[in-house]
Amino acid sequence: MGEKTMKEHFTVQEAADYMNTTVRFVRRLIAERRIAFHHLGRHVRLKRADVDEFINAGRVEPVWRAA
Repeated sequence: MGEKTMKEHFTVQEAADYMNTTVRFVRRLIAERRIAFHHLGRHVRLKRADVDEFINAGRVEPVWRAA
């Protein structure tokens, strides 16, 4: 794995890259308080575990039908 994916905290840009989405989407998640984040002065950081938790919360299991 690359160094970027092993970081404990992400910038908004890094979180967007990690989730394969846009910076705008990540900023909207933050504004709507749908994902945990940390303020470091004027900077915003997202913990990798919180990003993973957000991703896993959206997981939808497949439906298996009996044949």
